[in-house]
Amino acid sequence: MASGPHSTLHVGSAAVLKLGTGLRETPPVPWSPISAGGEAQVCALGLTAHRPVLQRHVLKIRRAVRSRSPCSLELATPRKGTLLINNIFAIIPAILMGVSKVARAFELIILSRVLVGICAGISYSVLPMYLGELAPKNLRGTLGTMTEVFVIIGVLLAQIFSLQSILGNATGWPILLALTGVPALIQLLSLPFFPESPRYTLIEKGDEETARQALRRLRGCNYDVEAEMEEMREEERKEREEGRLSVLNLFTFRPLRWQLISIIVLMAGQQLSGINAVNYYADIIYTSAGVDPTQSQYVIVGSGVINLVMTVVSAVLVERLGRRILLLSGYGICGSACLVLTVALLLQSTVPELSYLGIICVFAYIVGHSIGPSPVPSVVRTEIVLQSSRTAALTVDGAVHWLTNFIVGLAFPSIQVAIGAYSFLIFTVLCILTAAYIYVVIPETKGKTFVEINCAFAKRNGVEFPEEKDVTMAEPHTPSLPSKQTSF
Repeated sequence: MASGPHSTLHVGSAAVLKLGTGLRETPPVPWSPISAGGEAQVCALGLTAHRPVLQRHVLKIRRAVRSRSPCSLELATPRKGTLLINNIFAIIPAILMGVSKVARAFELIILSRVLVGICAGISYSVLPMYLGELAPKNLRGTLGTMTEVFVIIGVLLAQIFSLQSILGNATGWPILLALTGVPALIQLLSLPFFPESPRYTLIEKGDEETARQALRRLRGCNYDVEAEMEEMREEERKEREEGRLSVLNLFTFRPLRWQLISIIVLMAGQQLSGINAVNYYADIIYTSAGVDPTQSQYVIVGSGVINLVMTVVSAVLVERLGRRILLLSGYGICGSACLVLTVALLLQSTVPELSYLGIICVFAYIVGHSIGPSPVPSVVRTEIVLQSSRTAALTVDGAVHWLTNFIVGLAFPSIQVAIGAYSFLIFTVLCILTAAYIYVVIPETKGKTFVEINCAFAKRNGVEFPEEKDVTMAEPHTPSLPSKQTSF
């Protein structure tokens, strides 16, 4: 399979496409003029203390709504074309946020966050499809997790830039907000040189020669692309039995029932496992351990470094150990960390030394989430559905991801006030339930073709998947049939 410089092209794709996402995904502190410029700057903009919180929730709702957009946009526009158009929703907000201080208009920040939400919703669904379809099966897991690596790099860069000694201050925050447009500009200038998805070109458009050229460019001139071309033809033949599915059809289509449930469980479990709650509570834990509140920003950067290192480890191990082991071990670590954190928070008033155990639990949780629950679902969700249903499935995936993210962000502060440290027991239970589902239902997908993975789900769905035919000669390709709803 592809390796060497051509593998570098795959990873380069992920770097260009996902670095900007990380800058846009930075935790709320750097975005808030309250933290960056103090109360005087807030008043100068006309903001109240509640409006930055409103911005965050508006952003999450907008992402959930706009995660449905790829289903219609992607049908009319190729993967690469969709991503190119999507840069508009990153560059324009960067400009608006950059001039918001000069214009003395907080409305520009809120409007920009809405537009950034559109960008995040579209890229979250379309980008995994594009990269998953570019990668050979022996690099699919690594490339999928490398996208998360570059998201974390973007987050870490934003955390560094938002330090008060750099740009997180009254004069520097407009520049900080405007930096999100730089990666989008780089993507806009460089993405045209990357090939279109070969699977999209062959299966959706019926253009064999263009697909073959794209494969040769990705895999190298000496690579025999015909075997991979035939595998894509085989997938296209299976899909003729299925037809193109809309989001509504997907919920009633029996051959994809457990794939859809698995996508929902993976993405809901990723958010409901408590990652945002742990980040929310981290400052309190650091302060209780004696960390000066003004210095906690450096501890947060340190946790970002750990997040990055462990996500790189996951990218290295995903094609060696498989998806299931990383997911199960990650949820096991997260659930255990939440359990011990509960005990530490309950007893630290009587045993002050336990406050240090709380910090260890936070870092252990970050390690566990970075190994499995954070990067691996983006790989699995692309692998368990075929081409014709992938757009609809990832639309559901994006909606579930952002809605559960919103629910946790909205509900956890109230839950924490009501039951205190016991709130982390909820996440322990949810981690256990998610791990149990993965153990029972989701098969290992490492090194398998998309067709083989769907065959593994066929028995659980109660359907017979058409048997693969031995093909000795390449058959003439005919484009996919018009949209229809049938069973396999």
